[in-house]
Amino acid sequence: MCQAGRVMMRAVVVDPDAPMGLRVDRVEAPVPGPGQVLIEAHHVALNRGDLDDIRSGRVPPGAVLGRDVAGVVIAAADGAGPVVGSRVVALAPGAFAQRVVADVDALAVVPDVVDLATAAALPVAGVAAVQALRAGLLETPIKGARVLVTGASGGVGRFAVQLAAYGGAHVIAVVGDPARADELAALGAEETVTDVTQVDAPVDLVLDTVGGPQLVAAWALLAPGGNVQCVGASSGQPATFPPDAMVGPAKSLTSFLITAPVGPDLESLVRLVAAGSLAVPIGWRGPLGKVEDAAAALRDRRVAGKAVLDVLTKPRL
Repeated sequence: MCQAGRVMMRAVVVDPDAPMGLRVDRVEAPVPGPGQVLIEAHHVALNRGDLDDIRSGRVPPGAVLGRDVAGVVIAAADGAGPVVGSRVVALAPGAFAQRVVADVDALAVVPDVVDLATAAALPVAGVAAVQALRAGLLETPIKGARVLVTGASGGVGRFAVQLAAYGGAHVIAVVGDPARADELAALGAEETVTDVTQVDAPVDLVLDTVGGPQLVAAWALLAPGGNVQCVGASSGQPATFPPDAMVGPAKSLTSFLITAPVGPDLESLVRLVAAGSLAVPIGWRGPLGKVEDAAAALRDRRVAGKAVLDVLTKPRL
């Protein structure tokens, strides 16, 4: 594993010439800086946003991909954060590798009752759902609020449905496949529709991950004072609003981006999982070397829930 004094490791790097724009390679392991820990990765989770990072060039060729990781702390630069040996989950750039550096305010300790593979699926999708719900209902109590979630069978959508229902909201889930209605009802959705236009009453918040025509239709459903949180645009279609769409009672449309620190939100999510109050559906799981298969399945919408990759197949005792 050492090469001329350097520690080398396996990692998923961006490669524009590869079929899915990524490949597994050997790269130099990172070293933690002040306020950081080094994590031995056991599991990582692939998000549609990771594929968007490749397509958009936000992660350059040769760089390590990914942000979701769960594993064990093996070193700390200055003694900050959890002690060595702690089981943790983190949101960290360059997560798809055997060793990952994470800021101490971007991680949470994982109790023994929570499987690390489950924890790995929480950071991006779970934190996005938490923060979008919080931002969208900033001035509206969540209890009794009508919350519409588009793309509800995806990673962010499934967490948003559960978290909104947990808070006491009336949740309406929008999915492309009506066969998903029962599982979304089990997660807390009181209504499931296949098209936004099927909703017959105004809503207080829309958490939109689809964009395009669905976003336009959802905007028209907003009650006065309501808000749309634009978390994603998985449809890839433009959202074209009618000329008078912005005329009328005040309501708002907000672009969304996860904001730091995420550690407290991760801690809350882990606590809910440990209590049995938050399910983490994993629809695809396999070894790190199968990352191209996972990416293709995610791209083709064949994953119901999260895609998790096992990095350390035989954890150290």
